[in-house]
Amino acid sequence: MSTVTARVSEETVAKLDALAKATNRSKSFLVASALEHFLEDQSWQISRTAESLAQANNGEFASATEVQEAFGKWGLKVEAD
Repeated sequence: MSTVTARVSEETVAKLDALAKATNRSKSFLVASALEHFLEDQSWQISRTAESLAQANNGEFASATEVQEAFGKWGLKVEAD
């Protein structure tokens, strides 16, 4: 396991202290958990963006009907060009 140092505001430290006390967890555990979740989310977004760009570059776009059906699921109407 490695150690990482970060500078955070006093307000953030106070919130972290309060959360650690309320959850009976260490600050280290909470920071590691938060960082892991953040990195998972960011990795997912980057991956999906790269996939979407590759599809767009290959000319793979939704048809007008597919767009209308997708918006229709939420009760919205989209007019085709």
